[in-house]
Amino acid sequence: MAFEIPKTTYNGKIKEIKLGKGDKAVTIGGESSYPFYLFESEMPHLPRIAMDVYDCPPVEWAEAALEPFAGVTDDPVAWAQKCLKDYGAEMICLQLLSTDPNGLDRGADEAAEVVKKVAEAIDTPLIVWGTANHDKDTEVLRRVAEVCQDKNLILGPVEEGDHKKIGAAAIGYHHTVIASTPIDINLAKQLNILLGNLGVPDELLVMDPTVSGIGYGIEYAYSVMERMRMAALTQQDEKLQFPIICNIAKETWKTKETKISESENPKMGDAKKRGILLEAMSAMTMLLAGGDVLIMRHPEAIKLVREMIAELTKA
Repeated sequence: MAFEIPKTTYNGKIKEIKLGKGDKAVTIGGESSYPFYLFESEMPHLPRIAMDVYDCPPVEWAEAALEPFAGVTDDPVAWAQKCLKDYGAEMICLQLLSTDPNGLDRGADEAAEVVKKVAEAIDTPLIVWGTANHDKDTEVLRRVAEVCQDKNLILGPVEEGDHKKIGAAAIGYHHTVIASTPIDINLAKQLNILLGNLGVPDELLVMDPTVSGIGYGIEYAYSVMERMRMAALTQQDEKLQFPIICNIAKETWKTKETKISESENPKMGDAKKRGILLEAMSAMTMLLAGGDVLIMRHPEAIKLVREMIAELTKA
């Protein structure tokens, strides 16, 4: 008697969201089963990886993370183009670090011009990530939305404290919003409802449940994402049936384990390999929890993750 694999029947489905425009636009979502459960249902769109680019030279990055981008970290346009040409990036995430009120505190107009230059220099989808300061992100992202009104950007983080103004700008200029909540399934659902009530259409919304537990409490981030997928697929919770984006790079590479040199602690081994593996393992964990878009940094970590995705999805 042949063995038959027990299968779960799923009543829900993750919405398909198109990011970007033109030939290089990507579609995410569409799953009708748990991540990589290809024996139960199809996964029409594989997870995508966006490469990290900063709008000003990063000063606290580990040496291993800076090495692949030597010579371009002072020019976000050249940096983004290097990610595309040298490392085959599918998407770019421009982190607006310079607008942080506790840092350089650059103005909205200057930030918007940088975003516009990057958007015009690449043909892949562009994620624009603020500083999570409500007042500053509201000012900056609204201006970015206006200046780049024909670019179909993905704007975030959009939180409950600033969702009305940023959401309205995204609607008006047709950009996708990243609904960001602090590792809580109920807060994630609530924000999605608020954005829907505001008028943000389903096709312009992705979720960011945040992955700030990377390095120290990753199982917490994993379990919250897992519960979101369970509610979306088996409980038909339409307000959680959105693709998930994971801003992995900055959380991984800010941990002390990526910055301690081998000379400081020989027992920890090679610092470069350590950082690459930490980012790759964190990324794969988030993929298995339900991540649809990963924001990553080191090309070698990205290569490892792409190889694993190919291995999990091969016939």
